[in-house]
Amino acid sequence: MDEHQIRQVRLFNRVVTQHVGALEESYLRRGRPLGEARLLHEVGPDGIDVRILREKLKLDSGYVSRLLRSLEAQGLVETRNQTGDRRIRRVVVTPKGRAERGIYDALSDDLAWSFLKPLDPAQRDRLVKAMAEVERLLRAGSVEVSLEPPDSAAARWCLAQYFAELAERFDLGFDPARSNSARDDEMTPPAGFFVVARFEGEPAGCGALKAGDGITGEIKRMWTAPSARGLGIARRVLRTLEAKAREVGLKVLHLETNRALTEAQALYRREGYREVAPFNSEPYAHHWFEKQL
Repeated sequence: MDEHQIRQVRLFNRVVTQHVGALEESYLRRGRPLGEARLLHEVGPDGIDVRILREKLKLDSGYVSRLLRSLEAQGLVETRNQTGDRRIRRVVVTPKGRAERGIYDALSDDLAWSFLKPLDPAQRDRLVKAMAEVERLLRAGSVEVSLEPPDSAAARWCLAQYFAELAERFDLGFDPARSNSARDDEMTPPAGFFVVARFEGEPAGCGALKAGDGITGEIKRMWTAPSARGLGIARRVLRTLEAKAREVGLKVLHLETNRALTEAQALYRREGYREVAPFNSEPYAHHWFEKQL
């Protein structure tokens, strides 16, 4: 732990919370604290499941329930049971809530301008660029990568999206049945491992490791959702699989990729993979890579 870095983060937090009014009992002078205002914003125009709202904001379920009850009492939101499954609750904004969101949007614009107004144009540009970088890094830090069965709902969704993207990007389309195998049993311990990356509580990427002969493993099914690209998810997934490969005693990792996936090729080279002669007959591959662990 770098003490200077810790002090800087704490100082940054104090400055920001003061500037945005997070300490005020009446955020933006609308009579309610920041927590309630933030929930009203996050519900969005189309509503949101309470579970997703909790996961997105990383808040305790009891605290979210109290905030929602307060917003309901003010007539700003309604909480309904999902049709067909009473365990799933969905929050929607009322007409009064939509009007209040509009007022918050205008006041938030004024607050943002108060950050920029005292600065000259060059300083404003520096501040906005720095904020964008901070946002990107904080969002990247919220990604969670974990082992998961390859037949889970999240894994199935990721794989379906992955196959659909390959079918669109490859010159001749993509048929999983023609590709070299990565069956569920080959991605289930001890034969292999499957990982899912989640961003704001939702699946955003995946990858798999086939343990092979116990010496040479194979990386498969590397994919990141388009909406979550730029957050370093593929790198996190790849490094998680490499760590698992070392843990089970693998010495070498193989992977192959299609010429259309230029971003994947760049990632593998950055992560220490070197291009080698073909080591299998994967019909969709144009580049084969190897890494010594």
